[in-house]
Amino acid sequence: MVLFLVVKIINLIFAEIFKMELEYITRYFYKIFIGFGWSENMAALGNVIINTVLLLTITYLFNSLMRSLFKKALGNISQKTISEFDDYLFHNKVLLHFCHLLSIFIIKWLMPLILEDYAHLKDEVDILLNIITVFLVITFIRSILHTIKDYLKSLNSFKDKPIESYLQVFLIFSWSVGFIVIFSILTGKSIVEFLTALGAISAIILLIFKDTILGFVASIQVSVNDTVRIGDWITMEKYGADGDVIEINLASVKIKNFDNTITTIPTYYLISDSFKNWRGMSVSGGRRIKRALLIQATSIHYINDEQLEKFKKIQLIKDYLINRKNDIDNFNKENNIDKEVLLNGRNMTNFGIFRKYVDTYLNQHSAINKDMMIMTRQLEPTAQGIPLEIYAFSKDKVWKNYEHIIADIFDHLLAATPYFNLELYELPTGYDFREISNMNPTFKA
Repeated sequence: MVLFLVVKIINLIFAEIFKMELEYITRYFYKIFIGFGWSENMAALGNVIINTVLLLTITYLFNSLMRSLFKKALGNISQKTISEFDDYLFHNKVLLHFCHLLSIFIIKWLMPLILEDYAHLKDEVDILLNIITVFLVITFIRSILHTIKDYLKSLNSFKDKPIESYLQVFLIFSWSVGFIVIFSILTGKSIVEFLTALGAISAIILLIFKDTILGFVASIQVSVNDTVRIGDWITMEKYGADGDVIEINLASVKIKNFDNTITTIPTYYLISDSFKNWRGMSVSGGRRIKRALLIQATSIHYINDEQLEKFKKIQLIKDYLINRKNDIDNFNKENNIDKEVLLNGRNMTNFGIFRKYVDTYLNQHSAINKDMMIMTRQLEPTAQGIPLEIYAFSKDKVWKNYEHIIADIFDHLLAATPYFNLELYELPTGYDFREISNMNPTFKA
């Protein structure tokens, strides 16, 4: 509406200044054709056609000239600044759309004079030009919004923000206002009357734009609560999503899975359904390692002095075993414990020594973050054995490197288990049955 008022004011000013000259120019060909002996109707028609062609030609030349001038001026400015904003202006054709607006203003200014002999067409042409102006204004606003979006996304502080959602909201609002104005132009009704009628069908509109409204509300909540950012690794098993967020817009969220497939889910699912965001792990000091070894229960036993001397050769736990042995011997001696039976008093087990070895090994491992929790714990016995769980955090959080660290740790521990006279649980295989069958030919699996 503001643009229309500006156009009206410009029309009035220039019409007063150049009224006589413009009227003379627009009637020039009419007088020539009358001089040739044409009828008034034919002269008026020829005058309108020629003037219209000249107006469009002049407008096109003016458009090209203004684009060149703006481009040159903006180029000089861009050389003096380090901002990339001007590049985005070019990319989104802001200058082109602005020049189109200037061109349509010229046409709206001169067209009434050209149609002086066809007064009955002035209103129809004016309506058409006003509708074109509305579309040009919307495309100009759209190009500005895209420029702002591209520029903000180039800034580190906005790279992970759902700018697409807000852009789409502004675009929807712009198009809505544009269509209201166009409806007002076509029907001659005021915008207030149209909005009043619109209120009566608001329920239908809400139903049609339900997903858009939900997406808008969700995108605001996601942004305000900082639930998800572009670049976050999220997991939504319900929808098969497990990867990085690459786009958040008004209607949907795009997730690039680790198998390079793209999963698209509605934005409002981020607030209506549960999902896992791995950002906390990414910004923390390490990535969690939580995995267990299953120790066969029958391989766990007390150790005697001979076995203890063997274990003392393991450098990581040598000092621990010496101190532990002294503490146990002093306790048993002070309490007159009969050690002829190994069960009596305090004792060490091969499982307990192995657990201490694992704990010490993790604490000296270069890839483990020492500032975060490091724990080796025994879990509740299961039908598959006794779980010995490793709980620690790797310094490197990159998936590939993280898996290499876990493999390195468990390669070592799996190979170290037999040194403590422990056995890992494993279901019997065909090889086991063949061995039994070879040892006992009467055995039948």
